Amino acid sequence: MGRTITFFYGIVAYVIFLASFLYAIGFVGNFLVPKGIDDGVQGPIVASMIINLLLLSVFAIQHSVMARPGFKRIWTRLIPKSAERSTYVLLSSFALVLIYALWRPITGVIWDQSGTTLGVVLLAVHWAGWLIVLTSTFMIDHFDLFGLKQVYSNLTRTEFRPLGFRKVLFYRLVRHPIMSGFLIAFWAAPTMTVGHLLFAAVTTAYIFVAVKHFEERDLVAEIGDDYLAYQEEVGAFIPGIDKARRQPTATGLSE
Repeated sequence: MGRTITFFYGIVAYVIFLASFLYAIGFVGNFLVPKGIDDGVQGPIVASMIINLLLLSVFAIQHSVMARPGFKRIWTRLIPKSAERSTYVLLSSFALVLIYALWRPITGVIWDQSGTTLGVVLLAVHWAGWLIVLTSTFMIDHFDLFGLKQVYSNLTRTEFRPLGFRKVLFYRLVRHPIMSGFLIAFWAAPTMTVGHLLFAAVTTAYIFVAVKHFEERDLVAEIGDDYLAYQEEVGAFIPGIDKARRQPTATGLSE
């Protein structure tokens, strides 16, 4: 019974994630959702900025802390290891829901290209960003990434085997195409308000800090020399840009 409950827990967590991801598309793009990033009555600007920064900070802290190996080792003493990823996905989704529900619009316009040729181009690039995000998850292992593979292996009493390090399609161009897709989707806006700019700027800063200072450090520790070589081959977010360099040894020679 415990395995069955864990399996359905994983399914529920995935469905909630999927709903929150689809809502994110409408939220950032201001369409087909009850409340977009620019919807609602604007309140005092300073208060709105503080609230929005706190909401983004909640997501950033949850998303980064729970992804660290040390936290996982402690966390899996309290919950089944097979449900760890699903729990991470579920709590990340709840953090997103907080943003959607409590976000305060700041509607001053930075640029407005809606209805122009440039606006159409920006909208197409915006959609391309979301497409990159989604397709990139399947280029590694979508069902592993969002916890379904783990709970299914637990249900069927089979050994869970992650695919491991892979360099396929977009991952041959950049190390983090999912993050590249998010950056494209957040910045390619036909209409950019102050609130949208705040969202894009803070999430961009978070992505760069989290990836460069936390995620890649964990990947090097897990994968080793193969990932160090990969860092030298391709850029982090933009093809050919921001390739890593090996740190010099005490003798001044490259490792």
